[in-house]
Amino acid sequence: MKLQTSCKLIFDVSVATPFVLMLRPRSGSQQWVEKDELRIIPEIPVYEFTDSYGNFCQRLVAQPGRISIHARSTVNTADSITREQGAPFIEVQDLPHEVLQYLLPSRYCEIEYFGQQAKDITVNLKPGYDQVAAIEDWIRHNIYYSFSNSNSTVSAREVQFRRSGVCRDLAHLGIALCRSLAIPARMVVGYLHELEPMDMHAWFEVFLADRWFTFDATQPQLKNGYVVLGIGRDAADVAVYNQFGPPIFPVTQDVQIERIDET
Repeated sequence: MKLQTSCKLIFDVSVATPFVLMLRPRSGSQQWVEKDELRIIPEIPVYEFTDSYGNFCQRLVAQPGRISIHARSTVNTADSITREQGAPFIEVQDLPHEVLQYLLPSRYCEIEYFGQQAKDITVNLKPGYDQVAAIEDWIRHNIYYSFSNSNSTVSAREVQFRRSGVCRDLAHLGIALCRSLAIPARMVVGYLHELEPMDMHAWFEVFLADRWFTFDATQPQLKNGYVVLGIGRDAADVAVYNQFGPPIFPVTQDVQIERIDET
């Protein structure tokens, strides 16, 4: 599936403000970036680096006034999302070194509170994929998915108490439940084709059988059309923008993704 993604952010800046952006996707096992463009008006110096999770990031300092940031990409994604019922759990001592960080507690995923609940949800299931599928299904049926945008990020434990949340909150809960079973889990942020209402989206992945698998409790069933912008331990690692100084919010945030018919 060939998709065109677009994200436009406009800020009114009162003082010189450093930004770190995460708006350029990179090619990987599930997507190939055919082309991408990042336009910033007015033109200012932009420096790019790769963070510790392999994400493309851009640094800039916005001067006082209005700044417009527009990212556009053409991405070829996999025709389907791989489901592999029965994919085995990997013992911690056999995990790749770089995966171990996704077993640990993180800012929004306090795994120490979820051990018993995760065991109850997955009782009598084969360790591995079947456990994660049960966790995804439990969240889908027990946590209300709110479509409204939220400017505050809550932890997995708070989501458990509230029984509701936006996409990143449901992902945090899934990650915490999986990690409490010693299953590596990480957060992903990006685009989803035909998401309603359209906005940036968040889901989670788990490491089983020597690869990463996609899970998303916000959707009735998993479908193709995901475009990854960033991965990390939780939402603190995958913000599409971070700004440093007096807090400001975009006066415009327009996110679009559409399918391109191939001829």
